[in-house]
Amino acid sequence: MESRVIDFFHQSIEAKMSCGERVAPAIVAASRLVTERLLQENKVFSCGNGVCGPLAAIFTQCLSLRHRIERPGLPALNLSAEASTLSAIAEQHSSEIFSRQLRTLGVPGDVLVIFSTGSNASSLVQAIQTAHDRDMFVVSFTTDGDQDLAALLTNNDITISANNAEPHRATEIHLLGLFSVCELIDQQLFGGAG
Repeated sequence: MESRVIDFFHQSIEAKMSCGERVAPAIVAASRLVTERLLQENKVFSCGNGVCGPLAAIFTQCLSLRHRIERPGLPALNLSAEASTLSAIAEQHSSEIFSRQLRTLGVPGDVLVIFSTGSNASSLVQAIQTAHDRDMFVVSFTTDGDQDLAALLTNNDITISANNAEPHRATEIHLLGLFSVCELIDQQLFGGAG
């Protein structure tokens, strides 16, 4: 059984290594976009369904509390977080659980960060459409299975895709990617090595 665990670790490392060089430019671009929008006093929203919901929560916590350095909080909101709001919206409009919140809170120049591992969820499709309707930017952490989401993205949006990775490995890649984005944001805003 120990050898199986070691195999899991090797698979994880190999998955990250296989896409690291490919996604590095997108991670840098995402960090620059978010930094620029924060300097313009915009907000960052994040969302994800299922196993991707916690990724949105971690990203929001890294921005609004801190990542690795002590610093002021940054304006970030997790659209996946507030259970009573989500359940109230889902009761009547399940595919609008994120888009309704964006219509209420989002303004032009804000950034929506979505996390998906191939679900093409209608709630994420509608969130992207709403973000664009409100002249917001979108950063998507996706896989090659998210064709419906990819089709909605514009040249102003940024995709960090864990292509050819099964969902659990894609989640690990997205986690490392979001930590990298946060590290670079902190470096750009507050200096130092982070």
